[in-house]
Amino acid sequence: MRVLMFGWEFPPHISGGLGTACYGLTQGLVQNGIEVIFVVPKAFGEEHSLHKNLIDGSDISIDTSEELLINLPKELRYLKIRSEILPYVSPETFDEAVEKRMIELEKETTRQKSGVKGRKFQFSGGYKGNLMQEVYQYAMVAAEVVETSQFDVIHVHDWLTFPAGIAAKKASNRPLVAHVHATEFDRSGNTVNKAVFEIEKSGLKAADKIITVSDYTKKTLVSKYGINPNKIQTVHNAVLPGKALKPKQNVKSLDEKIVTFLGRVTSQKGPLYFVEAAYKVLQKFQNVRFVMAGSGDLLKRAIERVAALKMSSNFHFTGFLQGESVNTMFAQSAVYVMPSVSEPFGISPLEAMNANVPAIISRQSGVAEVLKHAIKVDFWNTDAMANAIYGILKYPPTAKLMAIDGKKEVKRLKWNESAAKVKTIYQELIHEKI
Repeated sequence: MRVLMFGWEFPPHISGGLGTACYGLTQGLVQNGIEVIFVVPKAFGEEHSLHKNLIDGSDISIDTSEELLINLPKELRYLKIRSEILPYVSPETFDEAVEKRMIELEKETTRQKSGVKGRKFQFSGGYKGNLMQEVYQYAMVAAEVVETSQFDVIHVHDWLTFPAGIAAKKASNRPLVAHVHATEFDRSGNTVNKAVFEIEKSGLKAADKIITVSDYTKKTLVSKYGINPNKIQTVHNAVLPGKALKPKQNVKSLDEKIVTFLGRVTSQKGPLYFVEAAYKVLQKFQNVRFVMAGSGDLLKRAIERVAALKMSSNFHFTGFLQGESVNTMFAQSAVYVMPSVSEPFGISPLEAMNANVPAIISRQSGVAEVLKHAIKVDFWNTDAMANAIYGILKYPPTAKLMAIDGKKEVKRLKWNESAAKVKTIYQELIHEKI
């Protein structure tokens, strides 16, 4: 069986959990005998791919007439006229980009009036720049990839690749699987961006089957998008085996205990609740340093709040971390905290627990469905969060037990088992097409 999969990022070039999940899933699929053709907008040459079929979208030549451009599916025409959207920022960033992007789109429309022939699109390979235009162009690339590839199923991840999946399905008449790792309601809360919401809804409607990373996310699709629950199947994420830490990395014996937040510093991830909990812990336990590892639109507010609470000497901001830096951070940590306001799954607690770090997680997360040996609190309850942090720091036997039991638990969450469930979905769809 061969799967044509469209992603937006792939390790080591990642901005969040999506790339990590794609890597784990493709590894698991390969181990289950599935051949994966994985397409990314731009390949950097360092992708940690087990399979040979990783396609660089920017290397695909588009040969399209004006007539085909006019007759694009409604979803793609919609994409073409929309402005730049960043999936991990606030609506204010979107508003600032609209005027600039509309001018650029007018120029783009003028160029396309004569058709696109033998053209290669240049993708940033990230989440910055003219993202919405790149999503549209990626969909055009998808139609070209279909012409030169043999496959049985199409698999797409989140809204960035939904238009590509729609285009591929229309061009090939193959079944489409939409994998939802997060929704616009998770990213934006009550300030949902209509453009992204409509793309998500179009992709979910076009999909023959939908995979969600948690029942938490499944409920969102049913209640907010009106999707039939029978069309949705939950397949929880897993964790990749952790590398053995070098002796010099294992510095948990330091007198100062480190409590870590690792993730995007956005409202979805609850960083300001982490700051408030840190202040409450410091009223009772001074020998501790809080670390916020990540970047995002709330970083400035977090820094200002830390300064206002006069705890800068016990608080450190590292900026965005990835790769070996993440491993080193976990090696130094005594506690990991994920205070997310809305978390479809949350792979980072699994990574922390796999590194022997006790974890405190939000009840408003998908990963809470699969973990028993993590402390669960409501994201808004900073008293409970602070008490949990204090308890782990103050009582080493509790921390040790949580570390031992937690690592045993996450070791049972394997990507090849998650991939086996996805394989069954593929087989059912193919059988229905016969």
